Amino acid sequence: MRYLDEYRDPVLARALLSELGRVVTRPWTLMEVCGGQTHTIVRQGIDELLPDGVRMIHGPGCPVCVTPLEVLDRAMAIAQRPGTILTSFGDMLRVPGSRTDLLALRARGADVRVVYSPMDAVALARRTPDRQVVFLAVGFETTAPANAMAVLHAAALGLTNFTVLVSHVLVPPAMTAVLRAPDCRVQAFLAAGHVCAVMGWTEYEPIAAEHRVPIVVTGFEPLDLLEGILMAVRQLEQGRHEVENQYARAVRRDGNQAARQAISRVFRVTDRAWRGIGTIPGSGLTLTDEFAAFDARRRFDVGHLLVREHPDCVAGDILTGARTPLDCAAYGTACTPRTPLGAPMVSAEGTCAAYYTAGRRAVPPTGVS
Repeated sequence: MRYLDEYRDPVLARALLSELGRVVTRPWTLMEVCGGQTHTIVRQGIDELLPDGVRMIHGPGCPVCVTPLEVLDRAMAIAQRPGTILTSFGDMLRVPGSRTDLLALRARGADVRVVYSPMDAVALARRTPDRQVVFLAVGFETTAPANAMAVLHAAALGLTNFTVLVSHVLVPPAMTAVLRAPDCRVQAFLAAGHVCAVMGWTEYEPIAAEHRVPIVVTGFEPLDLLEGILMAVRQLEQGRHEVENQYARAVRRDGNQAARQAISRVFRVTDRAWRGIGTIPGSGLTLTDEFAAFDARRRFDVGHLLVREHPDCVAGDILTGARTPLDCAAYGTACTPRTPLGAPMVSAEGTCAAYYTAGRRAVPPTGVS
């Protein structure tokens, strides 16, 4: 397939690996912050092909994974309200809350529907004026423009039965939080190309300067990632700490201005809790006062929610790169894609799911079959 096979060329991959081996003179630790990039790295075995000393840490790059339990439990409480239709993308339905998930609620009679765009939810609200339609708006900056446009469209139509339950998270504050952690080992970042296609990379420049870390905006195919790693390692070897753009075919420095304008009109920055990590200041989006009427939190009072993670899940350590799935006793045994204990195993972009899909299993202790 044109413009896809070119980025999976094994000859070019070997050439990039050879050049990386020539450039590296000391150990370096890099973090990719996108779950899609994690899947490519693990599925293609890129992390196992890198020269000795070059290590990839998988960051909190899956918005489904970091959606807090409180939001999931709130969505489920709303879904059980009479006269309510809760809509979401399909990957959210199996993410476990404190006690159940949206898919199980649907099996028990709740009106939970999969949509392929927030505009589908707006259209549903227009067709069913006697029902309250709620869209679970989850994602990084990548999905924020579409969700903003849905709110703007609903406002233009004068809909009073459409709301959004917002749980948007922002990448730059999460990267800063990782760098400020006392046990941080990250020396360079691969930034998510799709996020930067929307927002550009100007927000990353102060991070690179303050923390003296290279940041390379990178695509999602094997050659994208190998070239991004090579660019980051070159900076490290040369003592540079700049923002570079490997994903030039899709990303501009200032991003997509129309998308950014829609986001800034509908949303404002707020503190946000990240599942397994905790609250990161200024790392989320919420609706502005102008569009408060479309806020499902205000529309539906579900009372106090007592949330609790599964005690055997170490999602927080996985999401921050402190541990890998192979360090979790439940991984591959009690926790599988069929019986997930935490979000990193449920989401198609979760690190645990990436490892499991790629067939990576823990090596049993000597003498254990």
